[in-house]
Amino acid sequence: MSAVDHDSDDPKTPLLPINDPVEPSSSSPFSLQSLVTLQAFYFILGPILCAIICLFVKFDGPVTSRNMLAVLAWVFSWWLTEAVPMPITSIAPLFLFPLFGISSADTVAHSYMDDVITLVLGSFILVLAVERYNIHRRLALNITSRFCGEPVNPPLLLLGICATTFFVSMWMHNVACAVMMMPVATGILQRLPAGPAQSTHVHNFCRAVILGVTYAAPIGGISTLTGTGVNLILVAMYKGSSPDAESIGYNTWFFFGFPLAVLIFFSLWAILCLLYLRRGSSQALAPYLDKAHLRRELDLLGPMSFAEKMVLTVFGMMVALWMTRSITEDIPGWGALFHGRAGDGTVSVLMATLLFVIPNKKQKGEALMDWNECKKLPWNIILLLGAGFAIADGVQSSGLADVLSGTLDFLEAVPYLAIAPAVGLISAVITEFITSNDATATLLLPLLIQMAKTMHVHPLLLMVPGAVGSQFAFMLPTATPSNVVGFTTGHIDIPNMVKTGIPLKIAGIVILSILMPTLGAFVFGTNPGVQLKA
Repeated sequence: MSAVDHDSDDPKTPLLPINDPVEPSSSSPFSLQSLVTLQAFYFILGPILCAIICLFVKFDGPVTSRNMLAVLAWVFSWWLTEAVPMPITSIAPLFLFPLFGISSADTVAHSYMDDVITLVLGSFILVLAVERYNIHRRLALNITSRFCGEPVNPPLLLLGICATTFFVSMWMHNVACAVMMMPVATGILQRLPAGPAQSTHVHNFCRAVILGVTYAAPIGGISTLTGTGVNLILVAMYKGSSPDAESIGYNTWFFFGFPLAVLIFFSLWAILCLLYLRRGSSQALAPYLDKAHLRRELDLLGPMSFAEKMVLTVFGMMVALWMTRSITEDIPGWGALFHGRAGDGTVSVLMATLLFVIPNKKQKGEALMDWNECKKLPWNIILLLGAGFAIADGVQSSGLADVLSGTLDFLEAVPYLAIAPAVGLISAVITEFITSNDATATLLLPLLIQMAKTMHVHPLLLMVPGAVGSQFAFMLPTATPSNVVGFTTGHIDIPNMVKTGIPLKIAGIVILSILMPTLGAFVFGTNPGVQLKA
């Protein structure tokens, strides 16, 4: 047998050639200098901060509170610097909490399979089905063609594009919505001239569309519990801190979140129109964009297929079941049949499972969804939510919440009507410097829960402004992943985001400050008469 015949099935044949000369490696020899990189520094920064806190920080509370702060420094430094992939950082509590005596591995693991996690998991599977059958594209073209106007009306067209994004984001995670809707927006802008031939009016319209889609996604997510992870974190933490209180249902949040989101959305539209859509925009866009273009693209999609209709049916059933699980105190809803054991996550997973059962007429023997599609699920976001719940539980159980709540004692002297703007402002500022809105909420909400007990006020009076304020990440591209989606299109830059984000953030805080003590007091029962025992 030849020495080079390595494909033989003879078991005696060596797997590697033993007589062939070994060629020298072309790679450079290992050196200590190869380890001295910025990424390596970021990697060791977390353990270094953890060690410094353990050695030099002393609290009056239990040792576990200091250890929890050290773990937070480790985890958040890795999140901020992206020293390791975000999913790896998100599972760090699984080994750090037992290592530092904060909680057992079993206790931490439960946080990664909460009812809220299953709700998100099922929702994302439905998002994959929507993407697979181009339902989002059909929806966008239908709505946008109705708003285009003839001749083209730029403010109305911008409203249509942003309203579509807002609506889609109500039913799915805002990052997934931004990823889905951005190609639709850029597809419309591709009809416009680019480069030196692009006029100022056209250039500003492109900026307005991309900024509108980028910001309408997180704003729309405020409307419903499933629109963003922050809302889910809020519900889970409130349930954990007040187990005897009535949990926040899908309807309860919608009655507050939807009016809030609509007012902020129209503020966004007004800001974009004032900044970017000047007189003459209609004449500049008319030669390139009209209803005929949109209708032609819609005709290319053809009539709705059986698969599209079934996905929309399942989607509608899921939303209907969410809305009717718990209606009012007098009308308990279908959830009462299961004695409260079936949550929104149960509905989400059940509806998602149907997609793997309902047959696809065009492809005999196959269902609407294939299990291989689950590879596309954003496991990084799911693990991040699990990490958020684990950290929230750790902050409470370790005693760190009691220690850190003293740092915000100044809020105890704030008048009742000023609590919402104060908390919302603090949260809105912090969220610009933490890439994940979920991480911002995870950091702040446990502290706000403890503060509410100290102040003898309803915890939602602080938690809701803190959670909603953490979603006002409108200024920097790194503030939230949906901002990155818009920034990478090349149509906008940081000055555009800051110029639009500052007035939008202010408008959001003002609207939140007005609705929280009025509509919020009615929906959540957060009036001054509702108090908790410390």
